[in-house]
Amino acid sequence: MAVGSYLIPFSFFSVSRSRHLRRSHPLQQELERLNIDNLHTWEPKRSSRVCEGAVTSVEARPEADQRRQEREREREKHPKHMAEATAPPADTWEQTTQKMVAVLVLTETSQLLWSMNQSPSENNRSSLKKGKTIRMGQRALQRVPPSLPSRTPSLPPPSSSSPSLRCAPSSRRPLRPRAMSSHIVGYPRIGPKRELKFALESFWDGKTGAEDLQNVAADLRRSIWKHMAGVGIKYIPSNTFSYYDQMLDTTAMLGAVPSRYGWESGEVGFDVYFSMARGNDSVPAMEMTKWFDTNYHYIVPELGPSVKFSYASHKAVEEFKEAKALGIDTVPVLIGPMTYLLLSKPAKDVDKSFCLLSLIDKILPVYKEVLTDLKSAGARWIQFDEPILVMDLDTNQLQAFSDAYSHMESSLAGLNVLIATYFADVPAEAYKALTSLKCVTGFGFDLVRGLETLDLIKVDFPRGKLLFAGVVDGRNIWANDLSASLKTLQTLEDIVGKEKVVVSTSCSLLHTAVDLLNEIKLDKELKSWLAFAAQKVVEVYALARSFSGVKDEAMFASNSMRQASRRSSPRVTNATIQHNVAAVMKSDHRRSTKVSARLQAQQKKLNLPPLPTTTIGSFPQTADLRRIRKEFKARKISEIDYVQAVKVEFEKVVKLQEELGIDVLVHGEAERNDMVEFFGEQLSGFAFTSNGWVQSYGSRCVKPPIIYGDVSRPKAMTVFWSSMAQKMTERPMKGMLTGPVTILNWSFVRNDQPRYETCFQIALAIKDEVKDLEKAGITVIQIDEAALREGLPLRRSEQELYLDWAVHAFRITNCDVRDTTQIHTHMCYSNFNDIINSIINMDADVITIENSRSDEKLLSVFHEGVKYGAGIGPGVYDIHSPRIPSSEEIAERINKMLAVLDSKVLWVNPDCGLKTRKYSEVKSALSNMVAATKLIRSQLNKS
Repeated sequence: MAVGSYLIPFSFFSVSRSRHLRRSHPLQQELERLNIDNLHTWEPKRSSRVCEGAVTSVEARPEADQRRQEREREREKHPKHMAEATAPPADTWEQTTQKMVAVLVLTETSQLLWSMNQSPSENNRSSLKKGKTIRMGQRALQRVPPSLPSRTPSLPPPSSSSPSLRCAPSSRRPLRPRAMSSHIVGYPRIGPKRELKFALESFWDGKTGAEDLQNVAADLRRSIWKHMAGVGIKYIPSNTFSYYDQMLDTTAMLGAVPSRYGWESGEVGFDVYFSMARGNDSVPAMEMTKWFDTNYHYIVPELGPSVKFSYASHKAVEEFKEAKALGIDTVPVLIGPMTYLLLSKPAKDVDKSFCLLSLIDKILPVYKEVLTDLKSAGARWIQFDEPILVMDLDTNQLQAFSDAYSHMESSLAGLNVLIATYFADVPAEAYKALTSLKCVTGFGFDLVRGLETLDLIKVDFPRGKLLFAGVVDGRNIWANDLSASLKTLQTLEDIVGKEKVVVSTSCSLLHTAVDLLNEIKLDKELKSWLAFAAQKVVEVYALARSFSGVKDEAMFASNSMRQASRRSSPRVTNATIQHNVAAVMKSDHRRSTKVSARLQAQQKKLNLPPLPTTTIGSFPQTADLRRIRKEFKARKISEIDYVQAVKVEFEKVVKLQEELGIDVLVHGEAERNDMVEFFGEQLSGFAFTSNGWVQSYGSRCVKPPIIYGDVSRPKAMTVFWSSMAQKMTERPMKGMLTGPVTILNWSFVRNDQPRYETCFQIALAIKDEVKDLEKAGITVIQIDEAALREGLPLRRSEQELYLDWAVHAFRITNCDVRDTTQIHTHMCYSNFNDIINSIINMDADVITIENSRSDEKLLSVFHEGVKYGAGIGPGVYDIHSPRIPSSEEIAERINKMLAVLDSKVLWVNPDCGLKTRKYSEVKSALSNMVAATKLIRSQLNKS
C-alpha cells in the first residue's frame, strides 16, 4: 500500500493472536494507544473493499478523484457552507495509516510470540527471542513518518478484464501496488545485517553445513523479491544473488573450471566453487580483480582453446523457479557472453596473445541451453548484462558482439530480451551496434554517469523498442532529485514515447548500502539526504508512478525540501578549506630530491639488509580485539583499559615480527576497525553508518564513510599509537596512513562538487598527519593508495585527467618530508600495467603491490623494459586464501622478480594486509617468507 513516500505491505491474519499478549505487554499497550481493541476485527473506517490481489479505496477511483476536486473548488468558493456540509472522516488519514501499520506489525509480532509458545522447537525458541521480537516490532513502527500527507494516496482499481479479482471479504491477502513500468538492475545480496557473510564464514569454518547456508541464502532471496514486488516494481531481477561472485557463477554455469580443481563433469558444487574463489590446501585460488571502476572484486575466468564448456550450473533456472513458486515473475539475469569473455584471461599454460573472443562459438551453445530451460520454466524476459560495451571496443569486438546475439536469435524467440549497460557512456559505435540488434526488446543505459548517451538517444533510438532509463543512482547513497529525474524521463518521452520508457536504476544496487531503516544513529538532517538500496527501489517506483501520470505531490515536495536543505546547510561548506584547496592547485608538490638520492640517504639511516622484508600493515583482527573495541565505543570500559588492551596487542604483534625476523615492522592496526573508517571518524565532513555495509568480495564487506561536507583534520590521528609502537622495538616501525585517493574512492562521496576538490581536501589533512609523524620520530611512513586504480575512468579519453589529479593528491601528502624519511605506498588487486608511468610519477620511495594472485602479471611490464628506480615489493603470496605457500614456492617467486628487478630495490612482502587471516596461518606463511628471503640472500652473497 502506498502512503506518501512510504510503501507498506498490508496484511491480516485469520486468527487474532493479540490475546496472547499480556495487558502490560508493550505491544498490547500500543494497541490501546491507537484504540484498537482486537487485531482481527479492526478495519480502517474509510470505506474500502478487499479483493484478490488488490485493494481500492472508494476515494481512490478516478470518478472519486473528480468528485473530490469538485468539492475542493466548492470549498474555495463557499468555505463556510462546505465546512458544514462535509463531515470529517472518523479518523484522519495519518491516524488511519498509523493504525494500519500497527495492525501489520503487531499482528506479525504477536504471531511470532504465539509460535514460540506453541512450538517446542529449540531452533524456534532461540531465533525468536521475546525481547528481540519486541524490539523488532518497535523498530518497524518507526517506518511511519511523523507527518504523513493528508491526501489519500491513489491506488489502482482492479482490472475489469480479470475474472479472478473477485471480492473476498472473508479472506484477506497481502496487498501489492499495481506494477508500474519500473525495473531494478540488481540488488545487494549480503543482507541488511550481513547475514550472508556470517553464514558463509560459519560454513567455511565447518560450524554449519551446506543446508544451513542454503537456507540463509533462500531467506535473503525471498525477502528481496518480496520487497520489490511489495513496492510495485514490474521487472524484478533474479539470479543476481551469488554465494561469492556473479562472474564465478557464470564460470560454473559454463563448466569453465580450471583443471587444477579436479572437476570433470556434473553440477559444480560448493567444494569446487569455493576452491576456485578461495583456493584450498593443495591449489591456489583464481585471480581476483576490480569489477570495472568499483570496489567490488570478481573472480577472473581462466580460459584457453582446450577448455570444454558444458552446462554445469542450473542456478539461473532454479532461482527463477524459486521466485515463481512465491508468485513473483522475475527477469533472470545473465552476464552477457561478450562481457564474460573480455573480462577473462588466458589460462596459465596458454599464450598471452590468445584471442579470448575465439571462444564465442564454444560458449554460445551453453547459453542456448540455459535459455531453453528458462523458457520451459515459464520465463518471459531475459536480461543480459553487457557493461563491457561502455569500454573502448574495436571494430572486430563490436562485430563479434553483434554476431553473438544474432547467433542466439532463434533461442531468444519467445523471450523479451533486455541488454543492460552501465557505469559510463556507451560510445557511439557500440551504441549503434547495440541498438541495431533485431532480437532485443529493450536497452538499458546508465543515465547518471552516462549523460552523453542521452544525446545518442535523442539522435536515434530504434522505433518500437523499450528504453530502460537508469535515472536512479546505483552507486551512491544520496536521495534522488526526483524532479530532475522526472524531467529527464519527460525528455525521453518526447523521443521514444511514454509507453516505451521504463524507469530503472543506473546499475545494480549491489554497490550501495542495503536499508536506511537500519540506521538509528544518524542525525535526522543527514539521514533525510540519503537513500540506500531499499529506498532506491521506492524512488524507482515513485518516478514510474509519477511518469505514468499519478504524481505523489507530497513525496515530491518533501524530496525538494530535502534537496534544498542539503544545498543550504552550513555543515556542508567551509570557506577556509575551499580557499586552501584553491591554493593547492598552483603547485605540483614534488619532492626536491630525486628518488635515487633519497634512497641512499634512507639506507644510511635505516641500515636495512638486501631484500628487506615487511608486511603491508594489518594483523589478524581477533574476536577479543573486536569485542574490546566494541565495548570501548559503548563506554563499557574506560579509555585507560582500552589503551592498555591495545598496547598488549601491539606488543604481541611486535614480538612475533621480531621472532620471525621481519626487517621493517608494523604495529598491526589493532586500534582500527577499517583503514578508511578509522581516519574518517577523525576528520570533519565525514559521517558513519551502523549497518551501511557493501560487499567487496565473497564474505568481505566494507562500511564506506559518507563524505557530506568539506574535509579537514581537527587533531592528530595516529601519532599516539605509532609512537607507542616504535618504543617497543629498535627496528623501524611504519607509521600507517590511508591515502587521499583511497579514502575518496572507498567512501560515498558528495556529488555537489568535483571529486578532485574533495580529494585535495583529504590530501591536505593527511599532509598534516605526515608532518606530525615525522616530528614524532617515525622514519618510515606508509600512505596506502590501494584504490588508486579503481577510480580510473573506463574511457581512455578521460583517464589522463583523473591520473593527473590523483597522483598530485598523493604527492601533496608527503612533499615536505626530509630525504631520510622513507615514504611507502601500497596498491592491491587491480590491473596496474597500463598505469605504471603514473605509479612512477607518484614519486614514492617504496611501493608494495599485489602480484602473486594475478600470476605475476605485474612483472611483465618490467620484462617489456619499464625502468623502476624506486623500491618495489611485488607480493610473494596471496593473503586472501587460507592456503599457506611453502618457502620453496616463495623463493621461486623472488627469483622471478630478480630476473627483471635489481636486488637493491626489491622488497619482500605479502600481497596485502593480514587482517582477514588467522594467526596460525600468518605465522606459518610469514615464517616461510622470511626463510625464502634468507635463502635468496645467501645465494646473492655467493654470486
